Amino acid sequence: MKLVSYRTENQEHLGTFINGHIYNLHSCDKLIPDNMNQFLWEGEEIMQHALRADRDIRTGKITAKEEVFYEILAPVPHPGSCRDGYAFRQHVEAARRNRRVEMIPEFDQYPIFYFTNHNSIIGPGDVMCMPDHFEKLDFELEVAVVLNKKGKNIKASEADAYIAGYMIMNDLSARTLQMEEMLLNLGPAKGKDFATAIGPWLVTPDELEPYKVPAKGGHTGNCYNLEMKCEVNGIRVSAGTMADMDWTFAEIIERCSYGCEVLPGDVIGSGTVGTGCFLELNGTGLLNNPDYKTQWLQPGDLVEMEVTGLGRLSNTIKAEETDWSILKLKKGKSQA
Repeated sequence: MKLVSYRTENQEHLGTFINGHIYNLHSCDKLIPDNMNQFLWEGEEIMQHALRADRDIRTGKITAKEEVFYEILAPVPHPGSCRDGYAFRQHVEAARRNRRVEMIPEFDQYPIFYFTNHNSIIGPGDVMCMPDHFEKLDFELEVAVVLNKKGKNIKASEADAYIAGYMIMNDLSARTLQMEEMLLNLGPAKGKDFATAIGPWLVTPDELEPYKVPAKGGHTGNCYNLEMKCEVNGIRVSAGTMADMDWTFAEIIERCSYGCEVLPGDVIGSGTVGTGCFLELNGTGLLNNPDYKTQWLQPGDLVEMEVTGLGRLSNTIKAEETDWSILKLKKGKSQA
């Protein structure tokens, strides 16, 4: 089932996406809430109601309301939190090699994540950026999960049961802001908090069963062989597979939930797939050829991400009409 959040006449709704059409789930079963956040808090029982309604629409058992005029939103328009992991060794290894530093052994010891701004979650459509964001503006090709159960100290062997579904994530990054503030061993903060795109819909785990593959040796949890691609202005720039995740979502959830509750509606990203951002691609290019022409996102660029079974997430980069810059607020060197 492909769950979609959408808006009609300034009101948010929950639907299922079937063969290019959106059908309102609440109109099929009044027990199903008409918004994603409440739906996720209702847990497994209501999820089963939605799966049954989706099946009945597909088989023609019921006639559902088909939406005609709508705006697709982020699948979870108002998540309670958004964490992003660091699960692909290939990306981490390449990024460190490009900086001429050794691979960090802690990567293979435990999964890590950071909190990003859950209030800046967006879906398909425009990404509004400030002038400083265009100082090395980057995409990051990822997959994310959404939870629909509350839990604490969850073991990896049980964690997949907390996942409501999977979706594409673009962890947009302003690299100059990110790199400057991380010199002080905090962040990424301003390098990341302006926009994180997710969507176009939330795909329930049952749809991904045909793509299931074993997790990597020594790891626990579900793993799927989903091809991941990104195009900028119609030109392929990145390709990988979700099967290359070294740390599974189950293991990331295990760490996220240690000593604290995770909640329905929480979004957790995988981290960047190998070759999945310009920072890595530019670094590799310059390492191999000093004359390599680097690339960053510009106003008007169309970023399209596609993942097998999860759809296609499209965003257009737009510039805010302002010259306001926090980079220009930097003070002079301290007199140490």
